[in-house]
Amino acid sequence: MAPFREILVGFNTKSNIVQKPSKLSMENLQRTISDISLELSKEANEAKILPPISEVEDAKCECCGMCEECTPEYINRVRDKFSGKLICGLCAEAVKEEMEKNGGKREEALSEHMSECVKFSRFGRTYPVLYQAEAMRELLKKSTRLNGGRAKSVSPRDRGGPNKGGIARSSSCIPAITREIKDLKMLTE
Repeated sequence: MAPFREILVGFNTKSNIVQKPSKLSMENLQRTISDISLELSKEANEAKILPPISEVEDAKCECCGMCEECTPEYINRVRDKFSGKLICGLCAEAVKEEMEKNGGKREEALSEHMSECVKFSRFGRTYPVLYQAEAMRELLKKSTRLNGGRAKSVSPRDRGGPNKGGIARSSSCIPAITREIKDLKMLTE
């Protein structure tokens, strides 16, 4: 096995002469070193320009209880925006939607959202099916208020057109039937 210095670089077929690798010139080495040092100095200058990265800390939302990693600057901005309360991004969006509903009153929207979150945490997490049923009930209440009181019937008779011979009922017929049954029992005894 040939020593490392005598590795074949090229093979001349005509003369079968083995060529040794050419040595790097000192000038090329110095140029390479200066290029590398220039790049390193640029990186060092850029590192000085960038602001220091502040440490993140866990912040818990005061509405829903979700934890996020936030910088102290971000926490201060959120507290300034929402009356000293720290809320997560999801709750902030919900408060924004609530603000659109009530005409832009942030304090009112924040208190409304916080009360809903407390209600959900107390009731919705332990009894999710009952919470969903309650939400449907509230939805129906709101829709009946918007429709002017009572909800409209979905009976096939109410689809339109005149009433064709239907008998209108003014009261229940159950009391009359029970009276007749009592009378029949008295006669048979």
